[in-house]
Amino acid sequence: MSAGEQSTETRCGFVALIGAPNAGKSTLLNALVGSKVSIVSRKVQTTRTLVRGIAIEGTAQTIFVDTPGIFMPRRRLDQAMVTSAWGGAGDADLVGLLVDASKGVDEAVEAILSGLPKLKASAILVLNKIDTVERSSLLKLTADINMRFAFRETFMISALTGDGVAPLKARLAAMMPEGPWLYPEDQVSDAPLRLLAAEITREKLFERLHDELPYQSTVETDSWKELPDGSSRIEQTIYVARDGQKKIVIGDGGRTIKAIGQAARKEIAEAAEQKVHLFLFVKVRPGWVDDPERYREMGLDFPRM
Repeated sequence: MSAGEQSTETRCGFVALIGAPNAGKSTLLNALVGSKVSIVSRKVQTTRTLVRGIAIEGTAQTIFVDTPGIFMPRRRLDQAMVTSAWGGAGDADLVGLLVDASKGVDEAVEAILSGLPKLKASAILVLNKIDTVERSSLLKLTADINMRFAFRETFMISALTGDGVAPLKARLAAMMPEGPWLYPEDQVSDAPLRLLAAEITREKLFERLHDELPYQSTVETDSWKELPDGSSRIEQTIYVARDGQKKIVIGDGGRTIKAIGQAARKEIAEAAEQKVHLFLFVKVRPGWVDDPERYREMGLDFPRM
């Protein structure tokens, strides 16, 4: 069934996934879509902008919006990310609050619960990482959170193992409003490949240098050229704040950046469905977190603090 043949019996809508940093939103988004559309890292606040993943369930098309983790902002970049997250939730047909069941209701979840009444859309509660918590604790946590806000429904899942994800996906599809599909059937994300490629490299950067590198580092795709043999030549720049960070990214004899490039190239090739030649460069860009242009490139509004 193609996008142009949809009838009024089809459904289509937006579900915003919100939660504290590291609640598992990106992992859940990838599981719901069945393809990698958002980067996953144990480093907090790695999702910076709104990432949309598109899933088909029967005659319904559900557009999931992965938002940055909501937390108490301390810096300009933090403020921009939190504003983006609430903005994505405000525009959705349905909001899904994802809570790490192993952490329960901490300060971050409390802050999100206090903000939910301001949203127009109804909300569902999704308890994630249920494989790490005893059932009695889950039931108590469910009752506790539902006393704080009138959630439409509650789901218990493990985004990592896939437990409960299929029923959640089916139920959300049924909740979507009637209407034509907004995207072609074979499209899994609205993110351009250049942006997705930069995000993949940023993920590999964090995986390799989790403890050594601040999360303020960023990656930009400078050029993407199609070659006569059907492959692509991609040039990306990794921007860091100080010379010392540049040395860490490059590594002894260039070994670190080579390993990052190899890991990123493999996943970019899978996403682009073609062979790619990836060339990485590292540059120092002091104070980029206060540069309005960098925020525009990431799809964020520049907050005036």
